[in-house]
Amino acid sequence: MSTRKIFASAAVTLVISMSAVFSSHASLIVSGGSDAFSWTARSLLTGAAEGGTGSPSNLLGNSIYHPSYPAYSGVVGMLMDYGDGGRFVCSGTLMNDRRSILTAAHCVSGGAGTANPLSTTISFQPDGGLSPDERIYATQPDVVRIEVTDYFVNENYSGEVIDQNDVAVLRLAEEAPAWAISHDIYTEGDLTGLDFNVAGYGLRGDGNGLNSLNRTGYLREGDNMYDFAWGNELFNGFFTNRDTDGEFAGQNFFGFADVEFSYLSDFDNGLAINDTAGRIASALGLGGIFDDVGLGDREVGVAGGDSGGPNFINGLISGINSYGLSFGTNFGDIGGGLNSSFGEFSGYVPTFIHADFIRAAMVNVPVVAVSEPSMLALMSLGLFSIGASARRRKTGSSTQRSINGGKN
Repeated sequence: MSTRKIFASAAVTLVISMSAVFSSHASLIVSGGSDAFSWTARSLLTGAAEGGTGSPSNLLGNSIYHPSYPAYSGVVGMLMDYGDGGRFVCSGTLMNDRRSILTAAHCVSGGAGTANPLSTTISFQPDGGLSPDERIYATQPDVVRIEVTDYFVNENYSGEVIDQNDVAVLRLAEEAPAWAISHDIYTEGDLTGLDFNVAGYGLRGDGNGLNSLNRTGYLREGDNMYDFAWGNELFNGFFTNRDTDGEFAGQNFFGFADVEFSYLSDFDNGLAINDTAGRIASALGLGGIFDDVGLGDREVGVAGGDSGGPNFINGLISGINSYGLSFGTNFGDIGGGLNSSFGEFSGYVPTFIHADFIRAAMVNVPVVAVSEPSMLALMSLGLFSIGASARRRKTGSSTQRSINGGKN
């Protein structure tokens, strides 16, 4: 039976967050489904330690999410101008050549190797950084803004929401400021069970679905663990095998894009009932192999405005913020739908599978073609955090809780 017809004998609602936010909270909605489940992708930073990363009633949030400097000086804000389509934001990271920004392809492309913005401006924090209440997209006199001259979009990026090829490298018009720390990529392979640090300029909130809407541009950081990739061998191809005939011929569980190496972390709050990774595994007959209830107050995930932002392992970029995902209340989403609440997944593009592409782009391979703006290019994601009990590490080694330097 098709995986699009049944999911472990339970109906599933799959909601994917792809917010595009700057002057207004714009939305792009994409839907699909069949007999037993449906999914909806739409545009939508939250926290659950006291005050979270900042909610409508407490915009600063808890100080444990406020970044230190100069550690995060290479994490940049991105502003894409699409003309009549508006202006939209993402996040990115300065690479070691000091002229390249690593980000998500969907920030600048609708797929097919094309780059869409009329212009893209990269904003660097000033020497010494901004205070937690200063917005990088506002008129700050010491923020350094550099235009993008070239876009290198992975040729295999499909434009679909869940796509392991959602990666792009942007060329700066000039070298980054001297104080900004640059980074190399993590290339050691499988990320399953590894802790990582994540940062971005996206929406903030408290983990219960209360978000600071239209309040992007305030850098926050936190931690999580890679639970698994959709191609994990224990799933026996459930999410990655493609139908050979019928209505869904050629599609895997999510669509036509490659998803084998798309990695997930869930948004835990210390309660087993909201442990989405564990509940998904249990529904597939794998018992408690992925059971886990979180890292505590430092736990984070992805929501609006942080697409393209970095995952760090020991100062190396191990992944790129790509999408948010909910399987609904039956699988632990405390709020239902996609509202940056506990029990939701964050999806990441691992850098180890794209090392050749990233390094080739950094030495100025031919630029991709530029086409008319695509609405799919307006998708950007964010970051959210929670408070929970201590998490045990499934596999792998410990990683730092914040970035301690990086390569210049």
